[in-house]
Amino acid sequence: MIVRFSLPYRTVYGQHLAVCGSHPDLGNWKRIQAVPMSYDEATTCWHFDLTIDEAAGEQELTYKYLLLDARTNSSQWEFGPNRTVTLAASPNAPQRLHLADYWRAPAQDENELLTAAFTDVLFRRPAPAVRPVGKGKGRKASTAQAAPGPATPAAGETVFSILAPRVEPQHHLCVLGSDPALGAWDNTKALVLSDAQYPNWEARVQLADPAENCFYKYAIWDAQAGHALDMEGGENRVVPATTDSTAARIFHDQDYRYPTAWRGAGVALPVFAMRSESGLGVGEFSDLKLLTDWAVQTGMKLVQILPINDTTATHTWMDSYPYAAISVFALHPQFIHLEGIAALKDKKAAQELAGLKQELNARDFVDYEPVMNAKWRFLKLLYKQEKKAFLADPDYRAFYQSQAEWLVPYAAFSALRDRFGTADFQQWPAEFQTPQNLHELTAETAANYDDFGLFFFTQYHLDKQLLAAVNYARSRGVVLKGDLPIGIYRHSVDAWTQPELYHMDRQAGAPPDDFSTTGQNWRFPTYNWERMAADDYKWWKQRMGHLARYFDALRIDHILGFFRIWEMPIESVEGLLGHFAPALPLHRHEIERRLGWFSHSRLCEPYIRWHMLQDIFQGEAQAVFDEYLDDASYGHIHLKEAVDTQRKIEAYIAEKVRVKSEELRAGTDPLTFNSSLLTELSDYFAWLQQGLFQLVNEVLFVPAGDDFYHPRITLNKSYSFRELRSDEDRRRLYDDIYLDFFFRRHEEFWRQQGLVKLPPVRYATNMLICGEDLGMVPASVPGVMKELGMLGLNIQRMPANPETEFGHPDAAPYLSVVTTSSHDMSTVRGWWEEDRVRTQRFFETMLGHWREVAPFYCEPWVAREVLVQHLHAPAMWAIFPLQDLLAMDTGLRRANPHEEQINVPSNPTHFWKYRLHLPLEELVDAVGFNEPLREMVLASGRAES
Repeated sequence: MIVRFSLPYRTVYGQHLAVCGSHPDLGNWKRIQAVPMSYDEATTCWHFDLTIDEAAGEQELTYKYLLLDARTNSSQWEFGPNRTVTLAASPNAPQRLHLADYWRAPAQDENELLTAAFTDVLFRRPAPAVRPVGKGKGRKASTAQAAPGPATPAAGETVFSILAPRVEPQHHLCVLGSDPALGAWDNTKALVLSDAQYPNWEARVQLADPAENCFYKYAIWDAQAGHALDMEGGENRVVPATTDSTAARIFHDQDYRYPTAWRGAGVALPVFAMRSESGLGVGEFSDLKLLTDWAVQTGMKLVQILPINDTTATHTWMDSYPYAAISVFALHPQFIHLEGIAALKDKKAAQELAGLKQELNARDFVDYEPVMNAKWRFLKLLYKQEKKAFLADPDYRAFYQSQAEWLVPYAAFSALRDRFGTADFQQWPAEFQTPQNLHELTAETAANYDDFGLFFFTQYHLDKQLLAAVNYARSRGVVLKGDLPIGIYRHSVDAWTQPELYHMDRQAGAPPDDFSTTGQNWRFPTYNWERMAADDYKWWKQRMGHLARYFDALRIDHILGFFRIWEMPIESVEGLLGHFAPALPLHRHEIERRLGWFSHSRLCEPYIRWHMLQDIFQGEAQAVFDEYLDDASYGHIHLKEAVDTQRKIEAYIAEKVRVKSEELRAGTDPLTFNSSLLTELSDYFAWLQQGLFQLVNEVLFVPAGDDFYHPRITLNKSYSFRELRSDEDRRRLYDDIYLDFFFRRHEEFWRQQGLVKLPPVRYATNMLICGEDLGMVPASVPGVMKELGMLGLNIQRMPANPETEFGHPDAAPYLSVVTTSSHDMSTVRGWWEEDRVRTQRFFETMLGHWREVAPFYCEPWVAREVLVQHLHAPAMWAIFPLQDLLAMDTGLRRANPHEEQINVPSNPTHFWKYRLHLPLEELVDAVGFNEPLREMVLASGRAES
């Protein structure tokens, strides 16, 4: 048999195509041995003929095309999985098999429709796949093979094959054409394709007039109606005439040609913020089913949540921060639905639980500590009650076997954390500071097994309940979108078991932005990317694979971290003394050449003068000087060694607050004690600490070792910059060095970083990936994300163009998400009241109300206009915080919009306690709100059927 590979492609000078695959004559998948193809000018096709030895019997041939560029000595694989065709030796086998392929171009918008969000949820086929039969004279597709690739067609047969995920579950694809075998353009006689290998559709047929050119198109087939519906656009496709009855042809066609791009709408709400009548003061995984029901009613296709991993480090409200997980695999026990495990047999305990549910559910916020205390109390009772049946459950055994790699270390870590009273494993006894013999430690035969068994039990039921919610959402055509934090917690299972993967002596965060003028310090260690690359990013692939267990779409938090992360020394509390890592720091000689001079003491040490102390500390300047600073002569002032870093200052101030508080309590009659005195004391020391932090930040360059330096971020806002010797020094430092360093020097360097680190994460699963690309975005980021098929984020209040005050949703690219706000900012209603002058500009320029006075509050009609604007954007997804959707209804929205903000990024110890103010059951029943919202979504074209 001769197999001809052919595809149309117009190259430029220096380019040519090659084919590579599993056959020895195709290079055995060695890129360097890929077989060059020949170009036919008449047909504008590249082709290569491969001779197959039929004596070898049935063979599965896999292959893929390569674009080779002699100008750059580079090669590029086509997009998508390996192509597969099964070659069988049989009496009916063709002598020639023509594979009419097309180049699957990377970075095409349609490629993202092949991700799990679409193939496994939005357009997933009924299972098992049904071989469709049209009513009337509709032609049935021949039985498809179970093999990954199409079986060899018989001599004279023509196979139509197309990759088309965007077909509603109740419909099929068909082929209509000029040949009688394709219905002669009669839409009741179409050839219906099989979905057995969805998203690939296939049918084979013997054309009635193979000697004539056959013109055809694909169409949507409605089996119930017995005819084809909408036909694809564009020119007719062509099966060229042939007189060779010994040949067979497989047409792998390119893209069903839809008139418009697919667009959908979604809702965002953290699980902890969900409220239901069956909850225990916090949202639970079972509540996702209610939100799914509401999404279906309103035409929403996606539910987005925040991270759901276990953050239990201190057993205090500080653990409410969802981005500080103690395990990137374990789920948070707060989301467990206790009744979903089993009914409590202890009647007294059951009554106590019922009372606590009523009490905690009545609160308008997540009261984290009482909620978690209650959860753990009843989890322990249920574990004791169900232990015997649990350990004998085959489902649990299967869960344990499949998840043991992370589950055993997590259970050990959690039990040891509770035993020793801290998650900081460096404070544990020496024999436990390094994990060893964990399977023996947690074995069922161990005397203290229950210390660990509780966590096995809890994780098993959390996984079971979440999967039930996930499968329910999938069955209703709703995508569940998760959230991947960029960092790991310093005192976590991951750091305990694999410290070599992280730089534990450094901290990750974000440079100054609209959220925080001093930057953000997340206190997470940064990644040791070189070590991660050594095992081909195994940890990342495991992490992504585990997330794909629950999610079909994923938001990657701070995706810029894959290009470069903001890294701070361990001595910093704020982010101003950080630098991007990796980066290309400046050598002292380069600074000296560009600035004209260099002085380490002037440029790299805190610049402190008396008038600065007076400006910062006002009347307290002398007292601050006496306690915290030394006179270094000639007007120079230095911080004392005990407080010469921000971390030392933080510890020093914390001790002073403790001592002063104790003195205040001891010297006051408890009956007349006024807590406001403690508040005043706390406020004073917070103000003092902030001023001392500012002094530490008064440098212009941050040392990077070996006489290399990074310019300090926002150095032009410092006293030190303003007091340089001359305007010329200021200009050269800011324009020549600073702007070049932060906005030009690293562009190609960071682009390469992203192209190395992101693909293993992107292609570890088939999830739809969305990146949170806000902040100080390198110019190369959007291009890399598009190249890898990752959606960006567009928030109207944070436009990508720094010269624009507001972005317009109409300007968003297709591969993006538009949204009105995020969990890190105020809601639309809250923002509306923050700055009247700015709101007026927005009202006129973005909403088109020229010379009208903006309403003082964000009225429902205003919120509606903002939402409609986003719904009609060209972006693939418009995803809205539920708070912003409820803003359209006076009767449903919260009275005070400032209680709706989930996080305040400028506050590193923010209490994440936001909770929806009405039960989801009530929202599901709110027909007067749901129906108009659905109409809005339908009118925007985001709820196609």
